[in-house]
Formats: sequence, C-alpha cells, structure tokens
Amino acid sequence: MSLPSPHLDDRRFEDLVDDAMRFIQRRCPEWTDHNVSDPGVALVEAFAQMVDQLSYRVNRIPDKVQLGFLDLLGMQLTAPQAARTEVTFTLSAPQSAEVVIEAGTEVASVRTGSAPARVFTADRELTIVPTALTHIGSAGAGQPPELVTERFLSGESVTCFSTPPVPGDVLLVGLDNAAPRCAVTLRVDCRMDGVGVDPRRPPRVWEAWCGESWVPCEVESDATGGLNRPGDIVLHLPDGHTASLLGRRKAGWLRCQIVEAAPGQPAYSSSPKVSALEAYTVGGTTGAVEGEGVARDELGVSDGTPGQSFTVHRIPVVAGSLRAVAVETAAGRRVWKAVPSFAESGPRDRHVTVDEVNGTVRFGPAVRQPDGTVRQYGAVPEIGARITAGGYRRGGGRSGNVAASTLTVLRTPVSLVSRVENRIPATGGVDVESVEGLKQRAGHWLRTQDRAVTAKDYEAIAKAACRDAGRVECVAEAEGSERAGLVRVLLVPRVRDVREEDSWRELVPPEPMLAAAARAVEAARPLGVLVSVSGPAYQGVTVVAEVEAAEGADRAEVKERVLRSLYECLSPLPATTDPDGIGTGAGSRSGWPLGRALRLSDLYAVAARCEDVESVVKLEMYPADIGTGERMPASDRIEIGPATLFLSFRHQVAVKNAR
Repeated sequence: MSLPSPHLDDRRFEDLVDDAMRFIQRRCPEWTDHNVSDPGVALVEAFAQMVDQLSYRVNRIPDKVQLGFLDLLGMQLTAPQAARTEVTFTLSAPQSAEVVIEAGTEVASVRTGSAPARVFTADRELTIVPTALTHIGSAGAGQPPELVTERFLSGESVTCFSTPPVPGDVLLVGLDNAAPRCAVTLRVDCRMDGVGVDPRRPPRVWEAWCGESWVPCEVESDATGGLNRPGDIVLHLPDGHTASLLGRRKAGWLRCQIVEAAPGQPAYSSSPKVSALEAYTVGGTTGAVEGEGVARDELGVSDGTPGQSFTVHRIPVVAGSLRAVAVETAAGRRVWKAVPSFAESGPRDRHVTVDEVNGTVRFGPAVRQPDGTVRQYGAVPEIGARITAGGYRRGGGRSGNVAASTLTVLRTPVSLVSRVENRIPATGGVDVESVEGLKQRAGHWLRTQDRAVTAKDYEAIAKAACRDAGRVECVAEAEGSERAGLVRVLLVPRVRDVREEDSWRELVPPEPMLAAAARAVEAARPLGVLVSVSGPAYQGVTVVAEVEAAEGADRAEVKERVLRSLYECLSPLPATTDPDGIGTGAGSRSGWPLGRALRLSDLYAVAARCEDVESVVKLEMYPADIGTGERMPASDRIEIGPATLFLSFRHQVAVKNAR
C-alpha cells in the first residue's frame, strides 16, 4: 500500500489569486482595476500558477526523503516501548525452603485465534521466603506494644484492640523472616461476631515495617471481614519489608491498625479476639517487562570495511534493550558498545550504532575531512570476525498493554510454582513512532533546542521523554504561595478506559515515567529554576441526571450516549483519533482544562447536546472522594486547585419517555 501524500500547503491557484487580491485592496487601495486584462492582474495569476506547481511538487516529497532530512538533524524514529507490569507467582503449597524465581523467567498470555501471545520477562530476581508466626501482641493508640506470645501459644485468646476500640489501636503480628515482595496468608480463628463493622469495608489497614516507617500492604482478600469471623487474610508485603526490634523482639513485623471511619462507615463497637493464628508464604510478586528475550543472534561475518552494517533477525527491537554486540576473532571475544552516534568516537573505540526500528547495527564510517585526510569514527572489526548480538528483547508496542489477569501462562518452567498472574494491567507500551510524530518532535526540538524557557518548552521536552504520557501540562506556583517560582510539570498516563472505577489508580504516573521526565527537564532547565515533576491531583465528580428521550428513541441507547458524553467531558485525557491513543477523551478538546472550575451549566449543556435527548429534567453534581467513595453534598459549582483535574465517578442517569 502506498503512503498517503502529505499536504504541506493545501492552497490552490484560485486561493492564491484571491489572497493576492485581498492583499492588494488593503495595501494599494488606488489600484482599482482588477480585471484579467490588467497587466498587474496577469502577473498575479502567472505567479499564482508557478506557486501552485511548486506546492504540488513539495507535497509529493515522500516520507523517505523527509526522514533523510530529519536524519541530518539527528532525529530518528523512536523504537517501540515495552509495557511493564507486576506478576505474582503462586506456590503449589507452602514451602520450608526459599523458592527463587530467576530474572528472565517468561510468562505469557493465552493465544487466542490469530492474535499471538504477549510474552513478558521478569526483570528482577524474586526470592519467596518461607514464614511462620513467631510473635503476637497489641498496642493501644499512642501506647507501647504489649507482646503476649507465650500466653497465646498456651491457648489464651488475644484481644486485638482496646475497649472500646479507637483509631490508632493495632494488632501486631511478628513473622520469623522478613518477606519483601511476598504474598503471606494469615489464617485467623476469630470467633467474636457482631463487632459493629461492615465486613465488606472495615475501618482498618494492614501495614508492614520497612526499616523507617510502616508501609501499607495490599490486601488481596480478607475472608474474616475485618477480624469478624474465622478465615484467611492474604497480604502482599511491600518491597522494603525488613526484620526489626519491637518490644525487644526481632521479627518481620506486620500490624493491623484501626483508622478513622468515613461518614456512613460503621466503626468497631467492641474488640475482636483472636484464638488462633497461623502465617505462611503462598507466593511473591516481581516486575516484568514485555518482550521475548533473544540470548544469541548471529548477524554475519565482517568484511573489514568501514561503515558496514548488519540486521538482527528478531524485530521489532524493544527500545534500549540492544546495548552491545560481540565480535569474535581468533584472538578472542570483544564487546562493542552501542552509542547514539559516532561523533565522539575515535579510531580505536569499539562502538556501534543501533537503529532499533529497522534492527540495523552499523560500525563506524571513514569520513574524508576538509584537509583531505580520512578519519575513522569507531574501530572496524577485522576480516572474518563473527558478529553476534545478544541480550536484547523482541516485542514492545501498544499491544503489550494487556488487562489484569491476562498473563497466566508460565513459559519458563519453575518448580513448586502452580500459577502466575498479573494482578494489575500492563502499562507504558508504545508503538513505533509515526513519521508525523517525528516531524512534530523535530519542530519542537528546533524551537526549544533542548532548553526550557516557556511552559510550552517544558511540556515539549517532557513529552518527548515520555511517549507513554497521554497529557503533559506545565504550571508555575502563584506569587505569594509558599513555593512561589516553582515550575510544576504534570504528567497524565494513558489509560485503557477512564470509565473504569479504578482508572484513577492507573492515572497516577509510574516511577519510571516520572524519572524519565525529571531527567529531561533537569538537563534543560535554566540555572536557578526549581522544577517539580509529578502527576496532577484528581477531584472526583458524581453526576445524577434525569433526561427525557425523544419519541421513538431507544432509552438504553440514550442513556449510553449521555453517560459517554459526561465521561468525555470530565476526562483528564484529550480526545484522540491517533492509533497510539488508548483512553477516551473530551470531545475535540485537549481534556478538561487544568484548574478550571466545573459549573452545573456545563453539564446541562453536555447532556442536552446528546442525540435523541428531548430535555434535561434534573441534573445534580456531587464532589466525590475517588479513594474512599465518599460523596459530598450537591453543589452548583466545584472549585479545584491550579494543578487539579476532574475525574468521573459513578455517574447515574435515568431516562424516561417525553410526554
């Protein structure tokens, strides 16, 4: 299929003549004869004809030529970026010895139809540490801990909290080993019923001691309903979990702490009692990156000439994964490092460049200098040397952004592991940069020259460093504030669907994205300017609306249109028709404006514009806490801070037939 012809200038002969005539009327009002018989008009038409032909020829420049021009500026297409997630390995049974998951272990999705399986590779070794209960105790709010391990092991029950329980009370559980990144099951026999809490959302939090502070644990399941009945509690411990002294006892400490109940959330009226507790490790979690590892790839044999190139056999190559090639000769094996360019390479430097989009590995060229001498940029392997690439990954792209619970196939056999799963969606996968995207990036680079002065400069530099960001904004702290003069760069990741209730968790930029943007803006900021890179704050909004459907309209379709319009209006992400886009957007806009207040009239207009909506009978909006689900009283206007965006939360729309 041929590439579409770009239109650098879409004006034609008639448009050029009309523009010239309007210009003449403004600049030369004494020129009144605009007939074709006038010599001046004839010259205008002649020049318009020449410009029309020139524009046609410019518009016929193919993408290959444009890429060649951009290459002279050092601008090349960016390789596909790999998605990242976390995968949890579940043991077939609790073990008495450590189980090690090696870095490089591959997991994959189930292959369906013609779609290939998506392969992810563990990027960090995981040690699943066996654990057992070694200490138990409790502590009142602000009181020192009291360990009752001996009495508990002799059969005495442990009262978890004070009477009556108050926020800050804790139940302490000590493990014989620290278990960072492990999944630990607490089998609790708690026969105290009717403690007053809602078993579906008890006001408590599980935390692990990580050396300097207590860090929340992820609660995968709690069959006890907040220590309200016998059952298992499965906790995923944080990475920094470590053994420490508490009450003169060393252990890997966990605690269950009572927190302040939210409005409408029942609190503990009496303390539960634990009569038996058992702890054991059931699995562990480690990071994984999309891409199939290629351990060794024979590229060919050197002919000894400068500038020779070789092509890898497994493409696309994940960005940044091919960092070196091996050159094997009779004298031994040498490693040649991948560099961005040969500009700083000398004749003895073992350097190569890698075009990750095409999979091309190039050795240094010999370039004739102005004085007639020839300079070698980078060493050249001798004749007969075997060139081998290894350690890179094949894959990447937007298709790697798989949903949660998709990676369930263990491609690398691991003993004692029965199941694998990604409990969170994979994010960060980006396809190969398009030619249009490269041209836009080149335009930003020519304007900024890698120096940030204006807010647009910061946004362009951060966006070039984070291709997986769906939106980048730059704001400055207002004069008179505590941090006046601080430049804030705000990143909004792309998400699969902002209509999902937990999408706000995915809208928090991950650490790799923040680090990449921070490095880019730090190198570009002027001396003395303070820059902060983070995500925006999110204010939840719940809309309750009642609309009348036009006669003969399908009420279900009308409801779906209204809901879709509300989600699009309040979306923090821009609308996009680009194939790289993932999330829904805000119509033809660039997303809800940062810091702009929301008025009730805005939502009335959105609902009324929907197809087949006869009238909006009633509409209310409520500020909502997207973390707790708490809904505030209805308001006609919701104000937000300058670094805050709105996010839809549980809209409710009722549709009735018009009378």
